[in-house]
Amino acid sequence: MDQTLMTNRTFDELSVGDSATLVRTVRQEDIDLFATSSGDFNPTHLDTAFAADTRTGHIIAHGMWTAGMVSALLGTKLPGPGTVYLAQDLTFLKPVSPGDTITATVTVQEKRAESQVVLFNTRCVNQAGEDVLTGTATVMAPPEHVAWPQTILPDIAVQRHDRFDAIVAEARRLPLLRTALVHPCSPEAILAAFEIRDEGLLDPVLIGPEAKIRAAAAKAGVSLDGFEIISVEHSHAAAARAVELAVAGRVETIMKGSLHSDELLGAVVAPGSGLKTERRISHVYVMDVPAYTKLLIVTDAAINIAPTLDHKRDICQNAIDLLHLLGNPEPKVAVLAAVETVNDKMPATLDAAALTVMAARGQITGGRVDGPLAFDNAISMDAARTKGIVSPVAGQADILLVPDLEAGNMLAKQLLYFAGADAAGLVLGARVPIILTSRSDSLKVRIASAALAKLVAARSLAQGLPAR
Repeated sequence: MDQTLMTNRTFDELSVGDSATLVRTVRQEDIDLFATSSGDFNPTHLDTAFAADTRTGHIIAHGMWTAGMVSALLGTKLPGPGTVYLAQDLTFLKPVSPGDTITATVTVQEKRAESQVVLFNTRCVNQAGEDVLTGTATVMAPPEHVAWPQTILPDIAVQRHDRFDAIVAEARRLPLLRTALVHPCSPEAILAAFEIRDEGLLDPVLIGPEAKIRAAAAKAGVSLDGFEIISVEHSHAAAARAVELAVAGRVETIMKGSLHSDELLGAVVAPGSGLKTERRISHVYVMDVPAYTKLLIVTDAAINIAPTLDHKRDICQNAIDLLHLLGNPEPKVAVLAAVETVNDKMPATLDAAALTVMAARGQITGGRVDGPLAFDNAISMDAARTKGIVSPVAGQADILLVPDLEAGNMLAKQLLYFAGADAAGLVLGARVPIILTSRSDSLKVRIASAALAKLVAARSLAQGLPAR
């Protein structure tokens, strides 16, 4: 690949009055990247609420971001490669805001032959022609002419993980809800109890063998003062007791501790448990994917291994109902397959077509359902247009309904590890929401999962609904 050559001007080639310019429009992404690389997290540059009370009333760029344009000019254009930056004085005259177009100019002011030093007048103006920065740069100009290939820089994207913030903030404003923490017999599970309580989300009841619970707390270095402990013999009994408490209304949510998910869910769906509804239970990953414009649900990637068409109807309805509780009045469901056309040799496409018809006939309610759609067509308008797909869902899906657990698990983990997503997990379809977290989940994800469960439980109670 051909690369642009950068050339310089040696000391002898420079004349007083020579100048060069650079024009950049400031984006919020530029400000975020500068903060990340420099470590300057001054809220004046990053927090709209804080900046609203400042002199400007809004976010402004770091002053040194603008000064960096001067450095870029000196190092790449005039004098260019080989320049040694010795000193710089700066005067900041006006704030620079996102959306401003800044023109930086450096002009040779003085040459000092005995030291090969050059003084430059440095100036940055905004789109209105107003000075935002002035100063003088002192450099040692390169002694030899250089033509050097310009380095191809990597593509950089700002990954914002803030789509759980509103959910967590609203959950904190609600009264604490009692939650059954089932078999918290590891230090990690004990610390999770402190996390959800101290974050103002849930009030955990610890259910399990008391000696093991206290041993785990001792290993974690924490005191269990203030926690209710319900002692039972083993993990099976802990799961059964949590179900009993939920049926009796003594807890509003259930959270997995240090037992296997199958053991907990087995108690939830056991005959006569009292938590079963007419729906099949299913799992949702509520995902904050930085490259996507909104929260994205992937379902089911954890419980239903090879769901039938009827199972998929329930999985779909559970996810739609969840988004209703989170304020989305008409979620868009993309039923995924490998292709976007029906093929009788590909059962996933037949199920997708059937679910689309079922939604049209009222067997699935409250959302727009379309399929089969391949993954790219479900989340990219450009991909959908390229293939000529006309759909109320394509390119803007809120829910990705996967063919089976294996496909869902691989999709979710690819988004987690390759796309930098965060994923809060929740089990739906029972009379109370069930929090399933993994030991590998970050604190932020564990908090988001608890906040989701709290909102689902509280809003379901307010509407007189089972918390599916």
